[in-house]
Amino acid sequence: MAHGHRIADIATQAGLSVATVDRVLNERPHVSAQARRQVEAAIAELDRQHTQLRLDGISLVIDVVMQAPKRFSDAVRASLESQLASLRPALVRARFSLRESGTAEELASQLDRIGRGGHVSDGVLLKAPDDPVIAAAIDRLRERGIPVVTLVTDVQHCRRIAYVGLDNAAAGATAAFLVAEWTTGAAGAVLVTMSRSTMIGEQERLTAFTATLARLTPGRDTLTIADADGLDQGMSDLVRAATRKRRDIAAVYSIGGGNRAIATQLRRSRIHPRIHLGHDLDADNDELLRTGALTAVLHHDLRADVRAGCEQILRFHRILPGVPTSVRATPQIVTAYNLPPRLGPAAQPDLGSQT
Repeated sequence: MAHGHRIADIATQAGLSVATVDRVLNERPHVSAQARRQVEAAIAELDRQHTQLRLDGISLVIDVVMQAPKRFSDAVRASLESQLASLRPALVRARFSLRESGTAEELASQLDRIGRGGHVSDGVLLKAPDDPVIAAAIDRLRERGIPVVTLVTDVQHCRRIAYVGLDNAAAGATAAFLVAEWTTGAAGAVLVTMSRSTMIGEQERLTAFTATLARLTPGRDTLTIADADGLDQGMSDLVRAATRKRRDIAAVYSIGGGNRAIATQLRRSRIHPRIHLGHDLDADNDELLRTGALTAVLHHDLRADVRAGCEQILRFHRILPGVPTSVRATPQIVTAYNLPPRLGPAAQPDLGSQT
């Protein structure tokens, strides 16, 4: 297995012993397929980060632990890797533990494994449900000197050092304003979709949305569906079941993910809401904006989020001045007509699929 990295660095990145990595690299017997995959993934991550790793300075390893659909985890990974080389004065290497679904106990066990067995961890960026089991695991990491920054969604009643991400209450209130404006004079309910009801960020969006909508358009019903983890098949099933009970859907507010599945199922059911709002400019939402399946996206810059998260960890270790501080971003309203250049030109969006 060709590589240009020290075995110790590969072992740290993979979360394996040096002996195990040596056996994998030299194709010795008694090596599991899982260990081989971990080594291959570690080498790929080190390759992507090689320019920064050649520099001299204080070196830190940050673990990124996420429970989210792959499309969102991929966006976070790309955002973080784009920022590593510019984090000064430390040299930061990222190690990723990503999952699309699972129990709180499984995720807590994953957190408990971080930094053990000689594999140093200087901090954790975490996207996880708000659950006492996970809060306790965060506290255990802090007791071992490993700080945790919650990313995009917070975890309550724990010793995390900071939250970085969207101002979720502001996002929910903004979504309510847009729905109220777009549905003026139209009857019907608002379909609200959530990835996971235990994600506190999504709960904050929902609470602000329903309160603001009730004030702006008194009497408009909301229909909330949740707990498909933002995955397409599960979300499609939930939307199908909801629209069998109620077809007068005037608007959709997708708090979590799965917008491609939501839009597809609504089209199959011949339901055409006046407005469909989503969150985040991932590849799916970019395409859905261009085709008119999404009306607008409430966006925040993931690159700024992950950079801020790393900076709080550097502050914890006194590499940067100041104390760790939560950072909440203001939502940006993005439509087919103001897509950022990095996602391609928006001069001529194809809105033919709206009708």
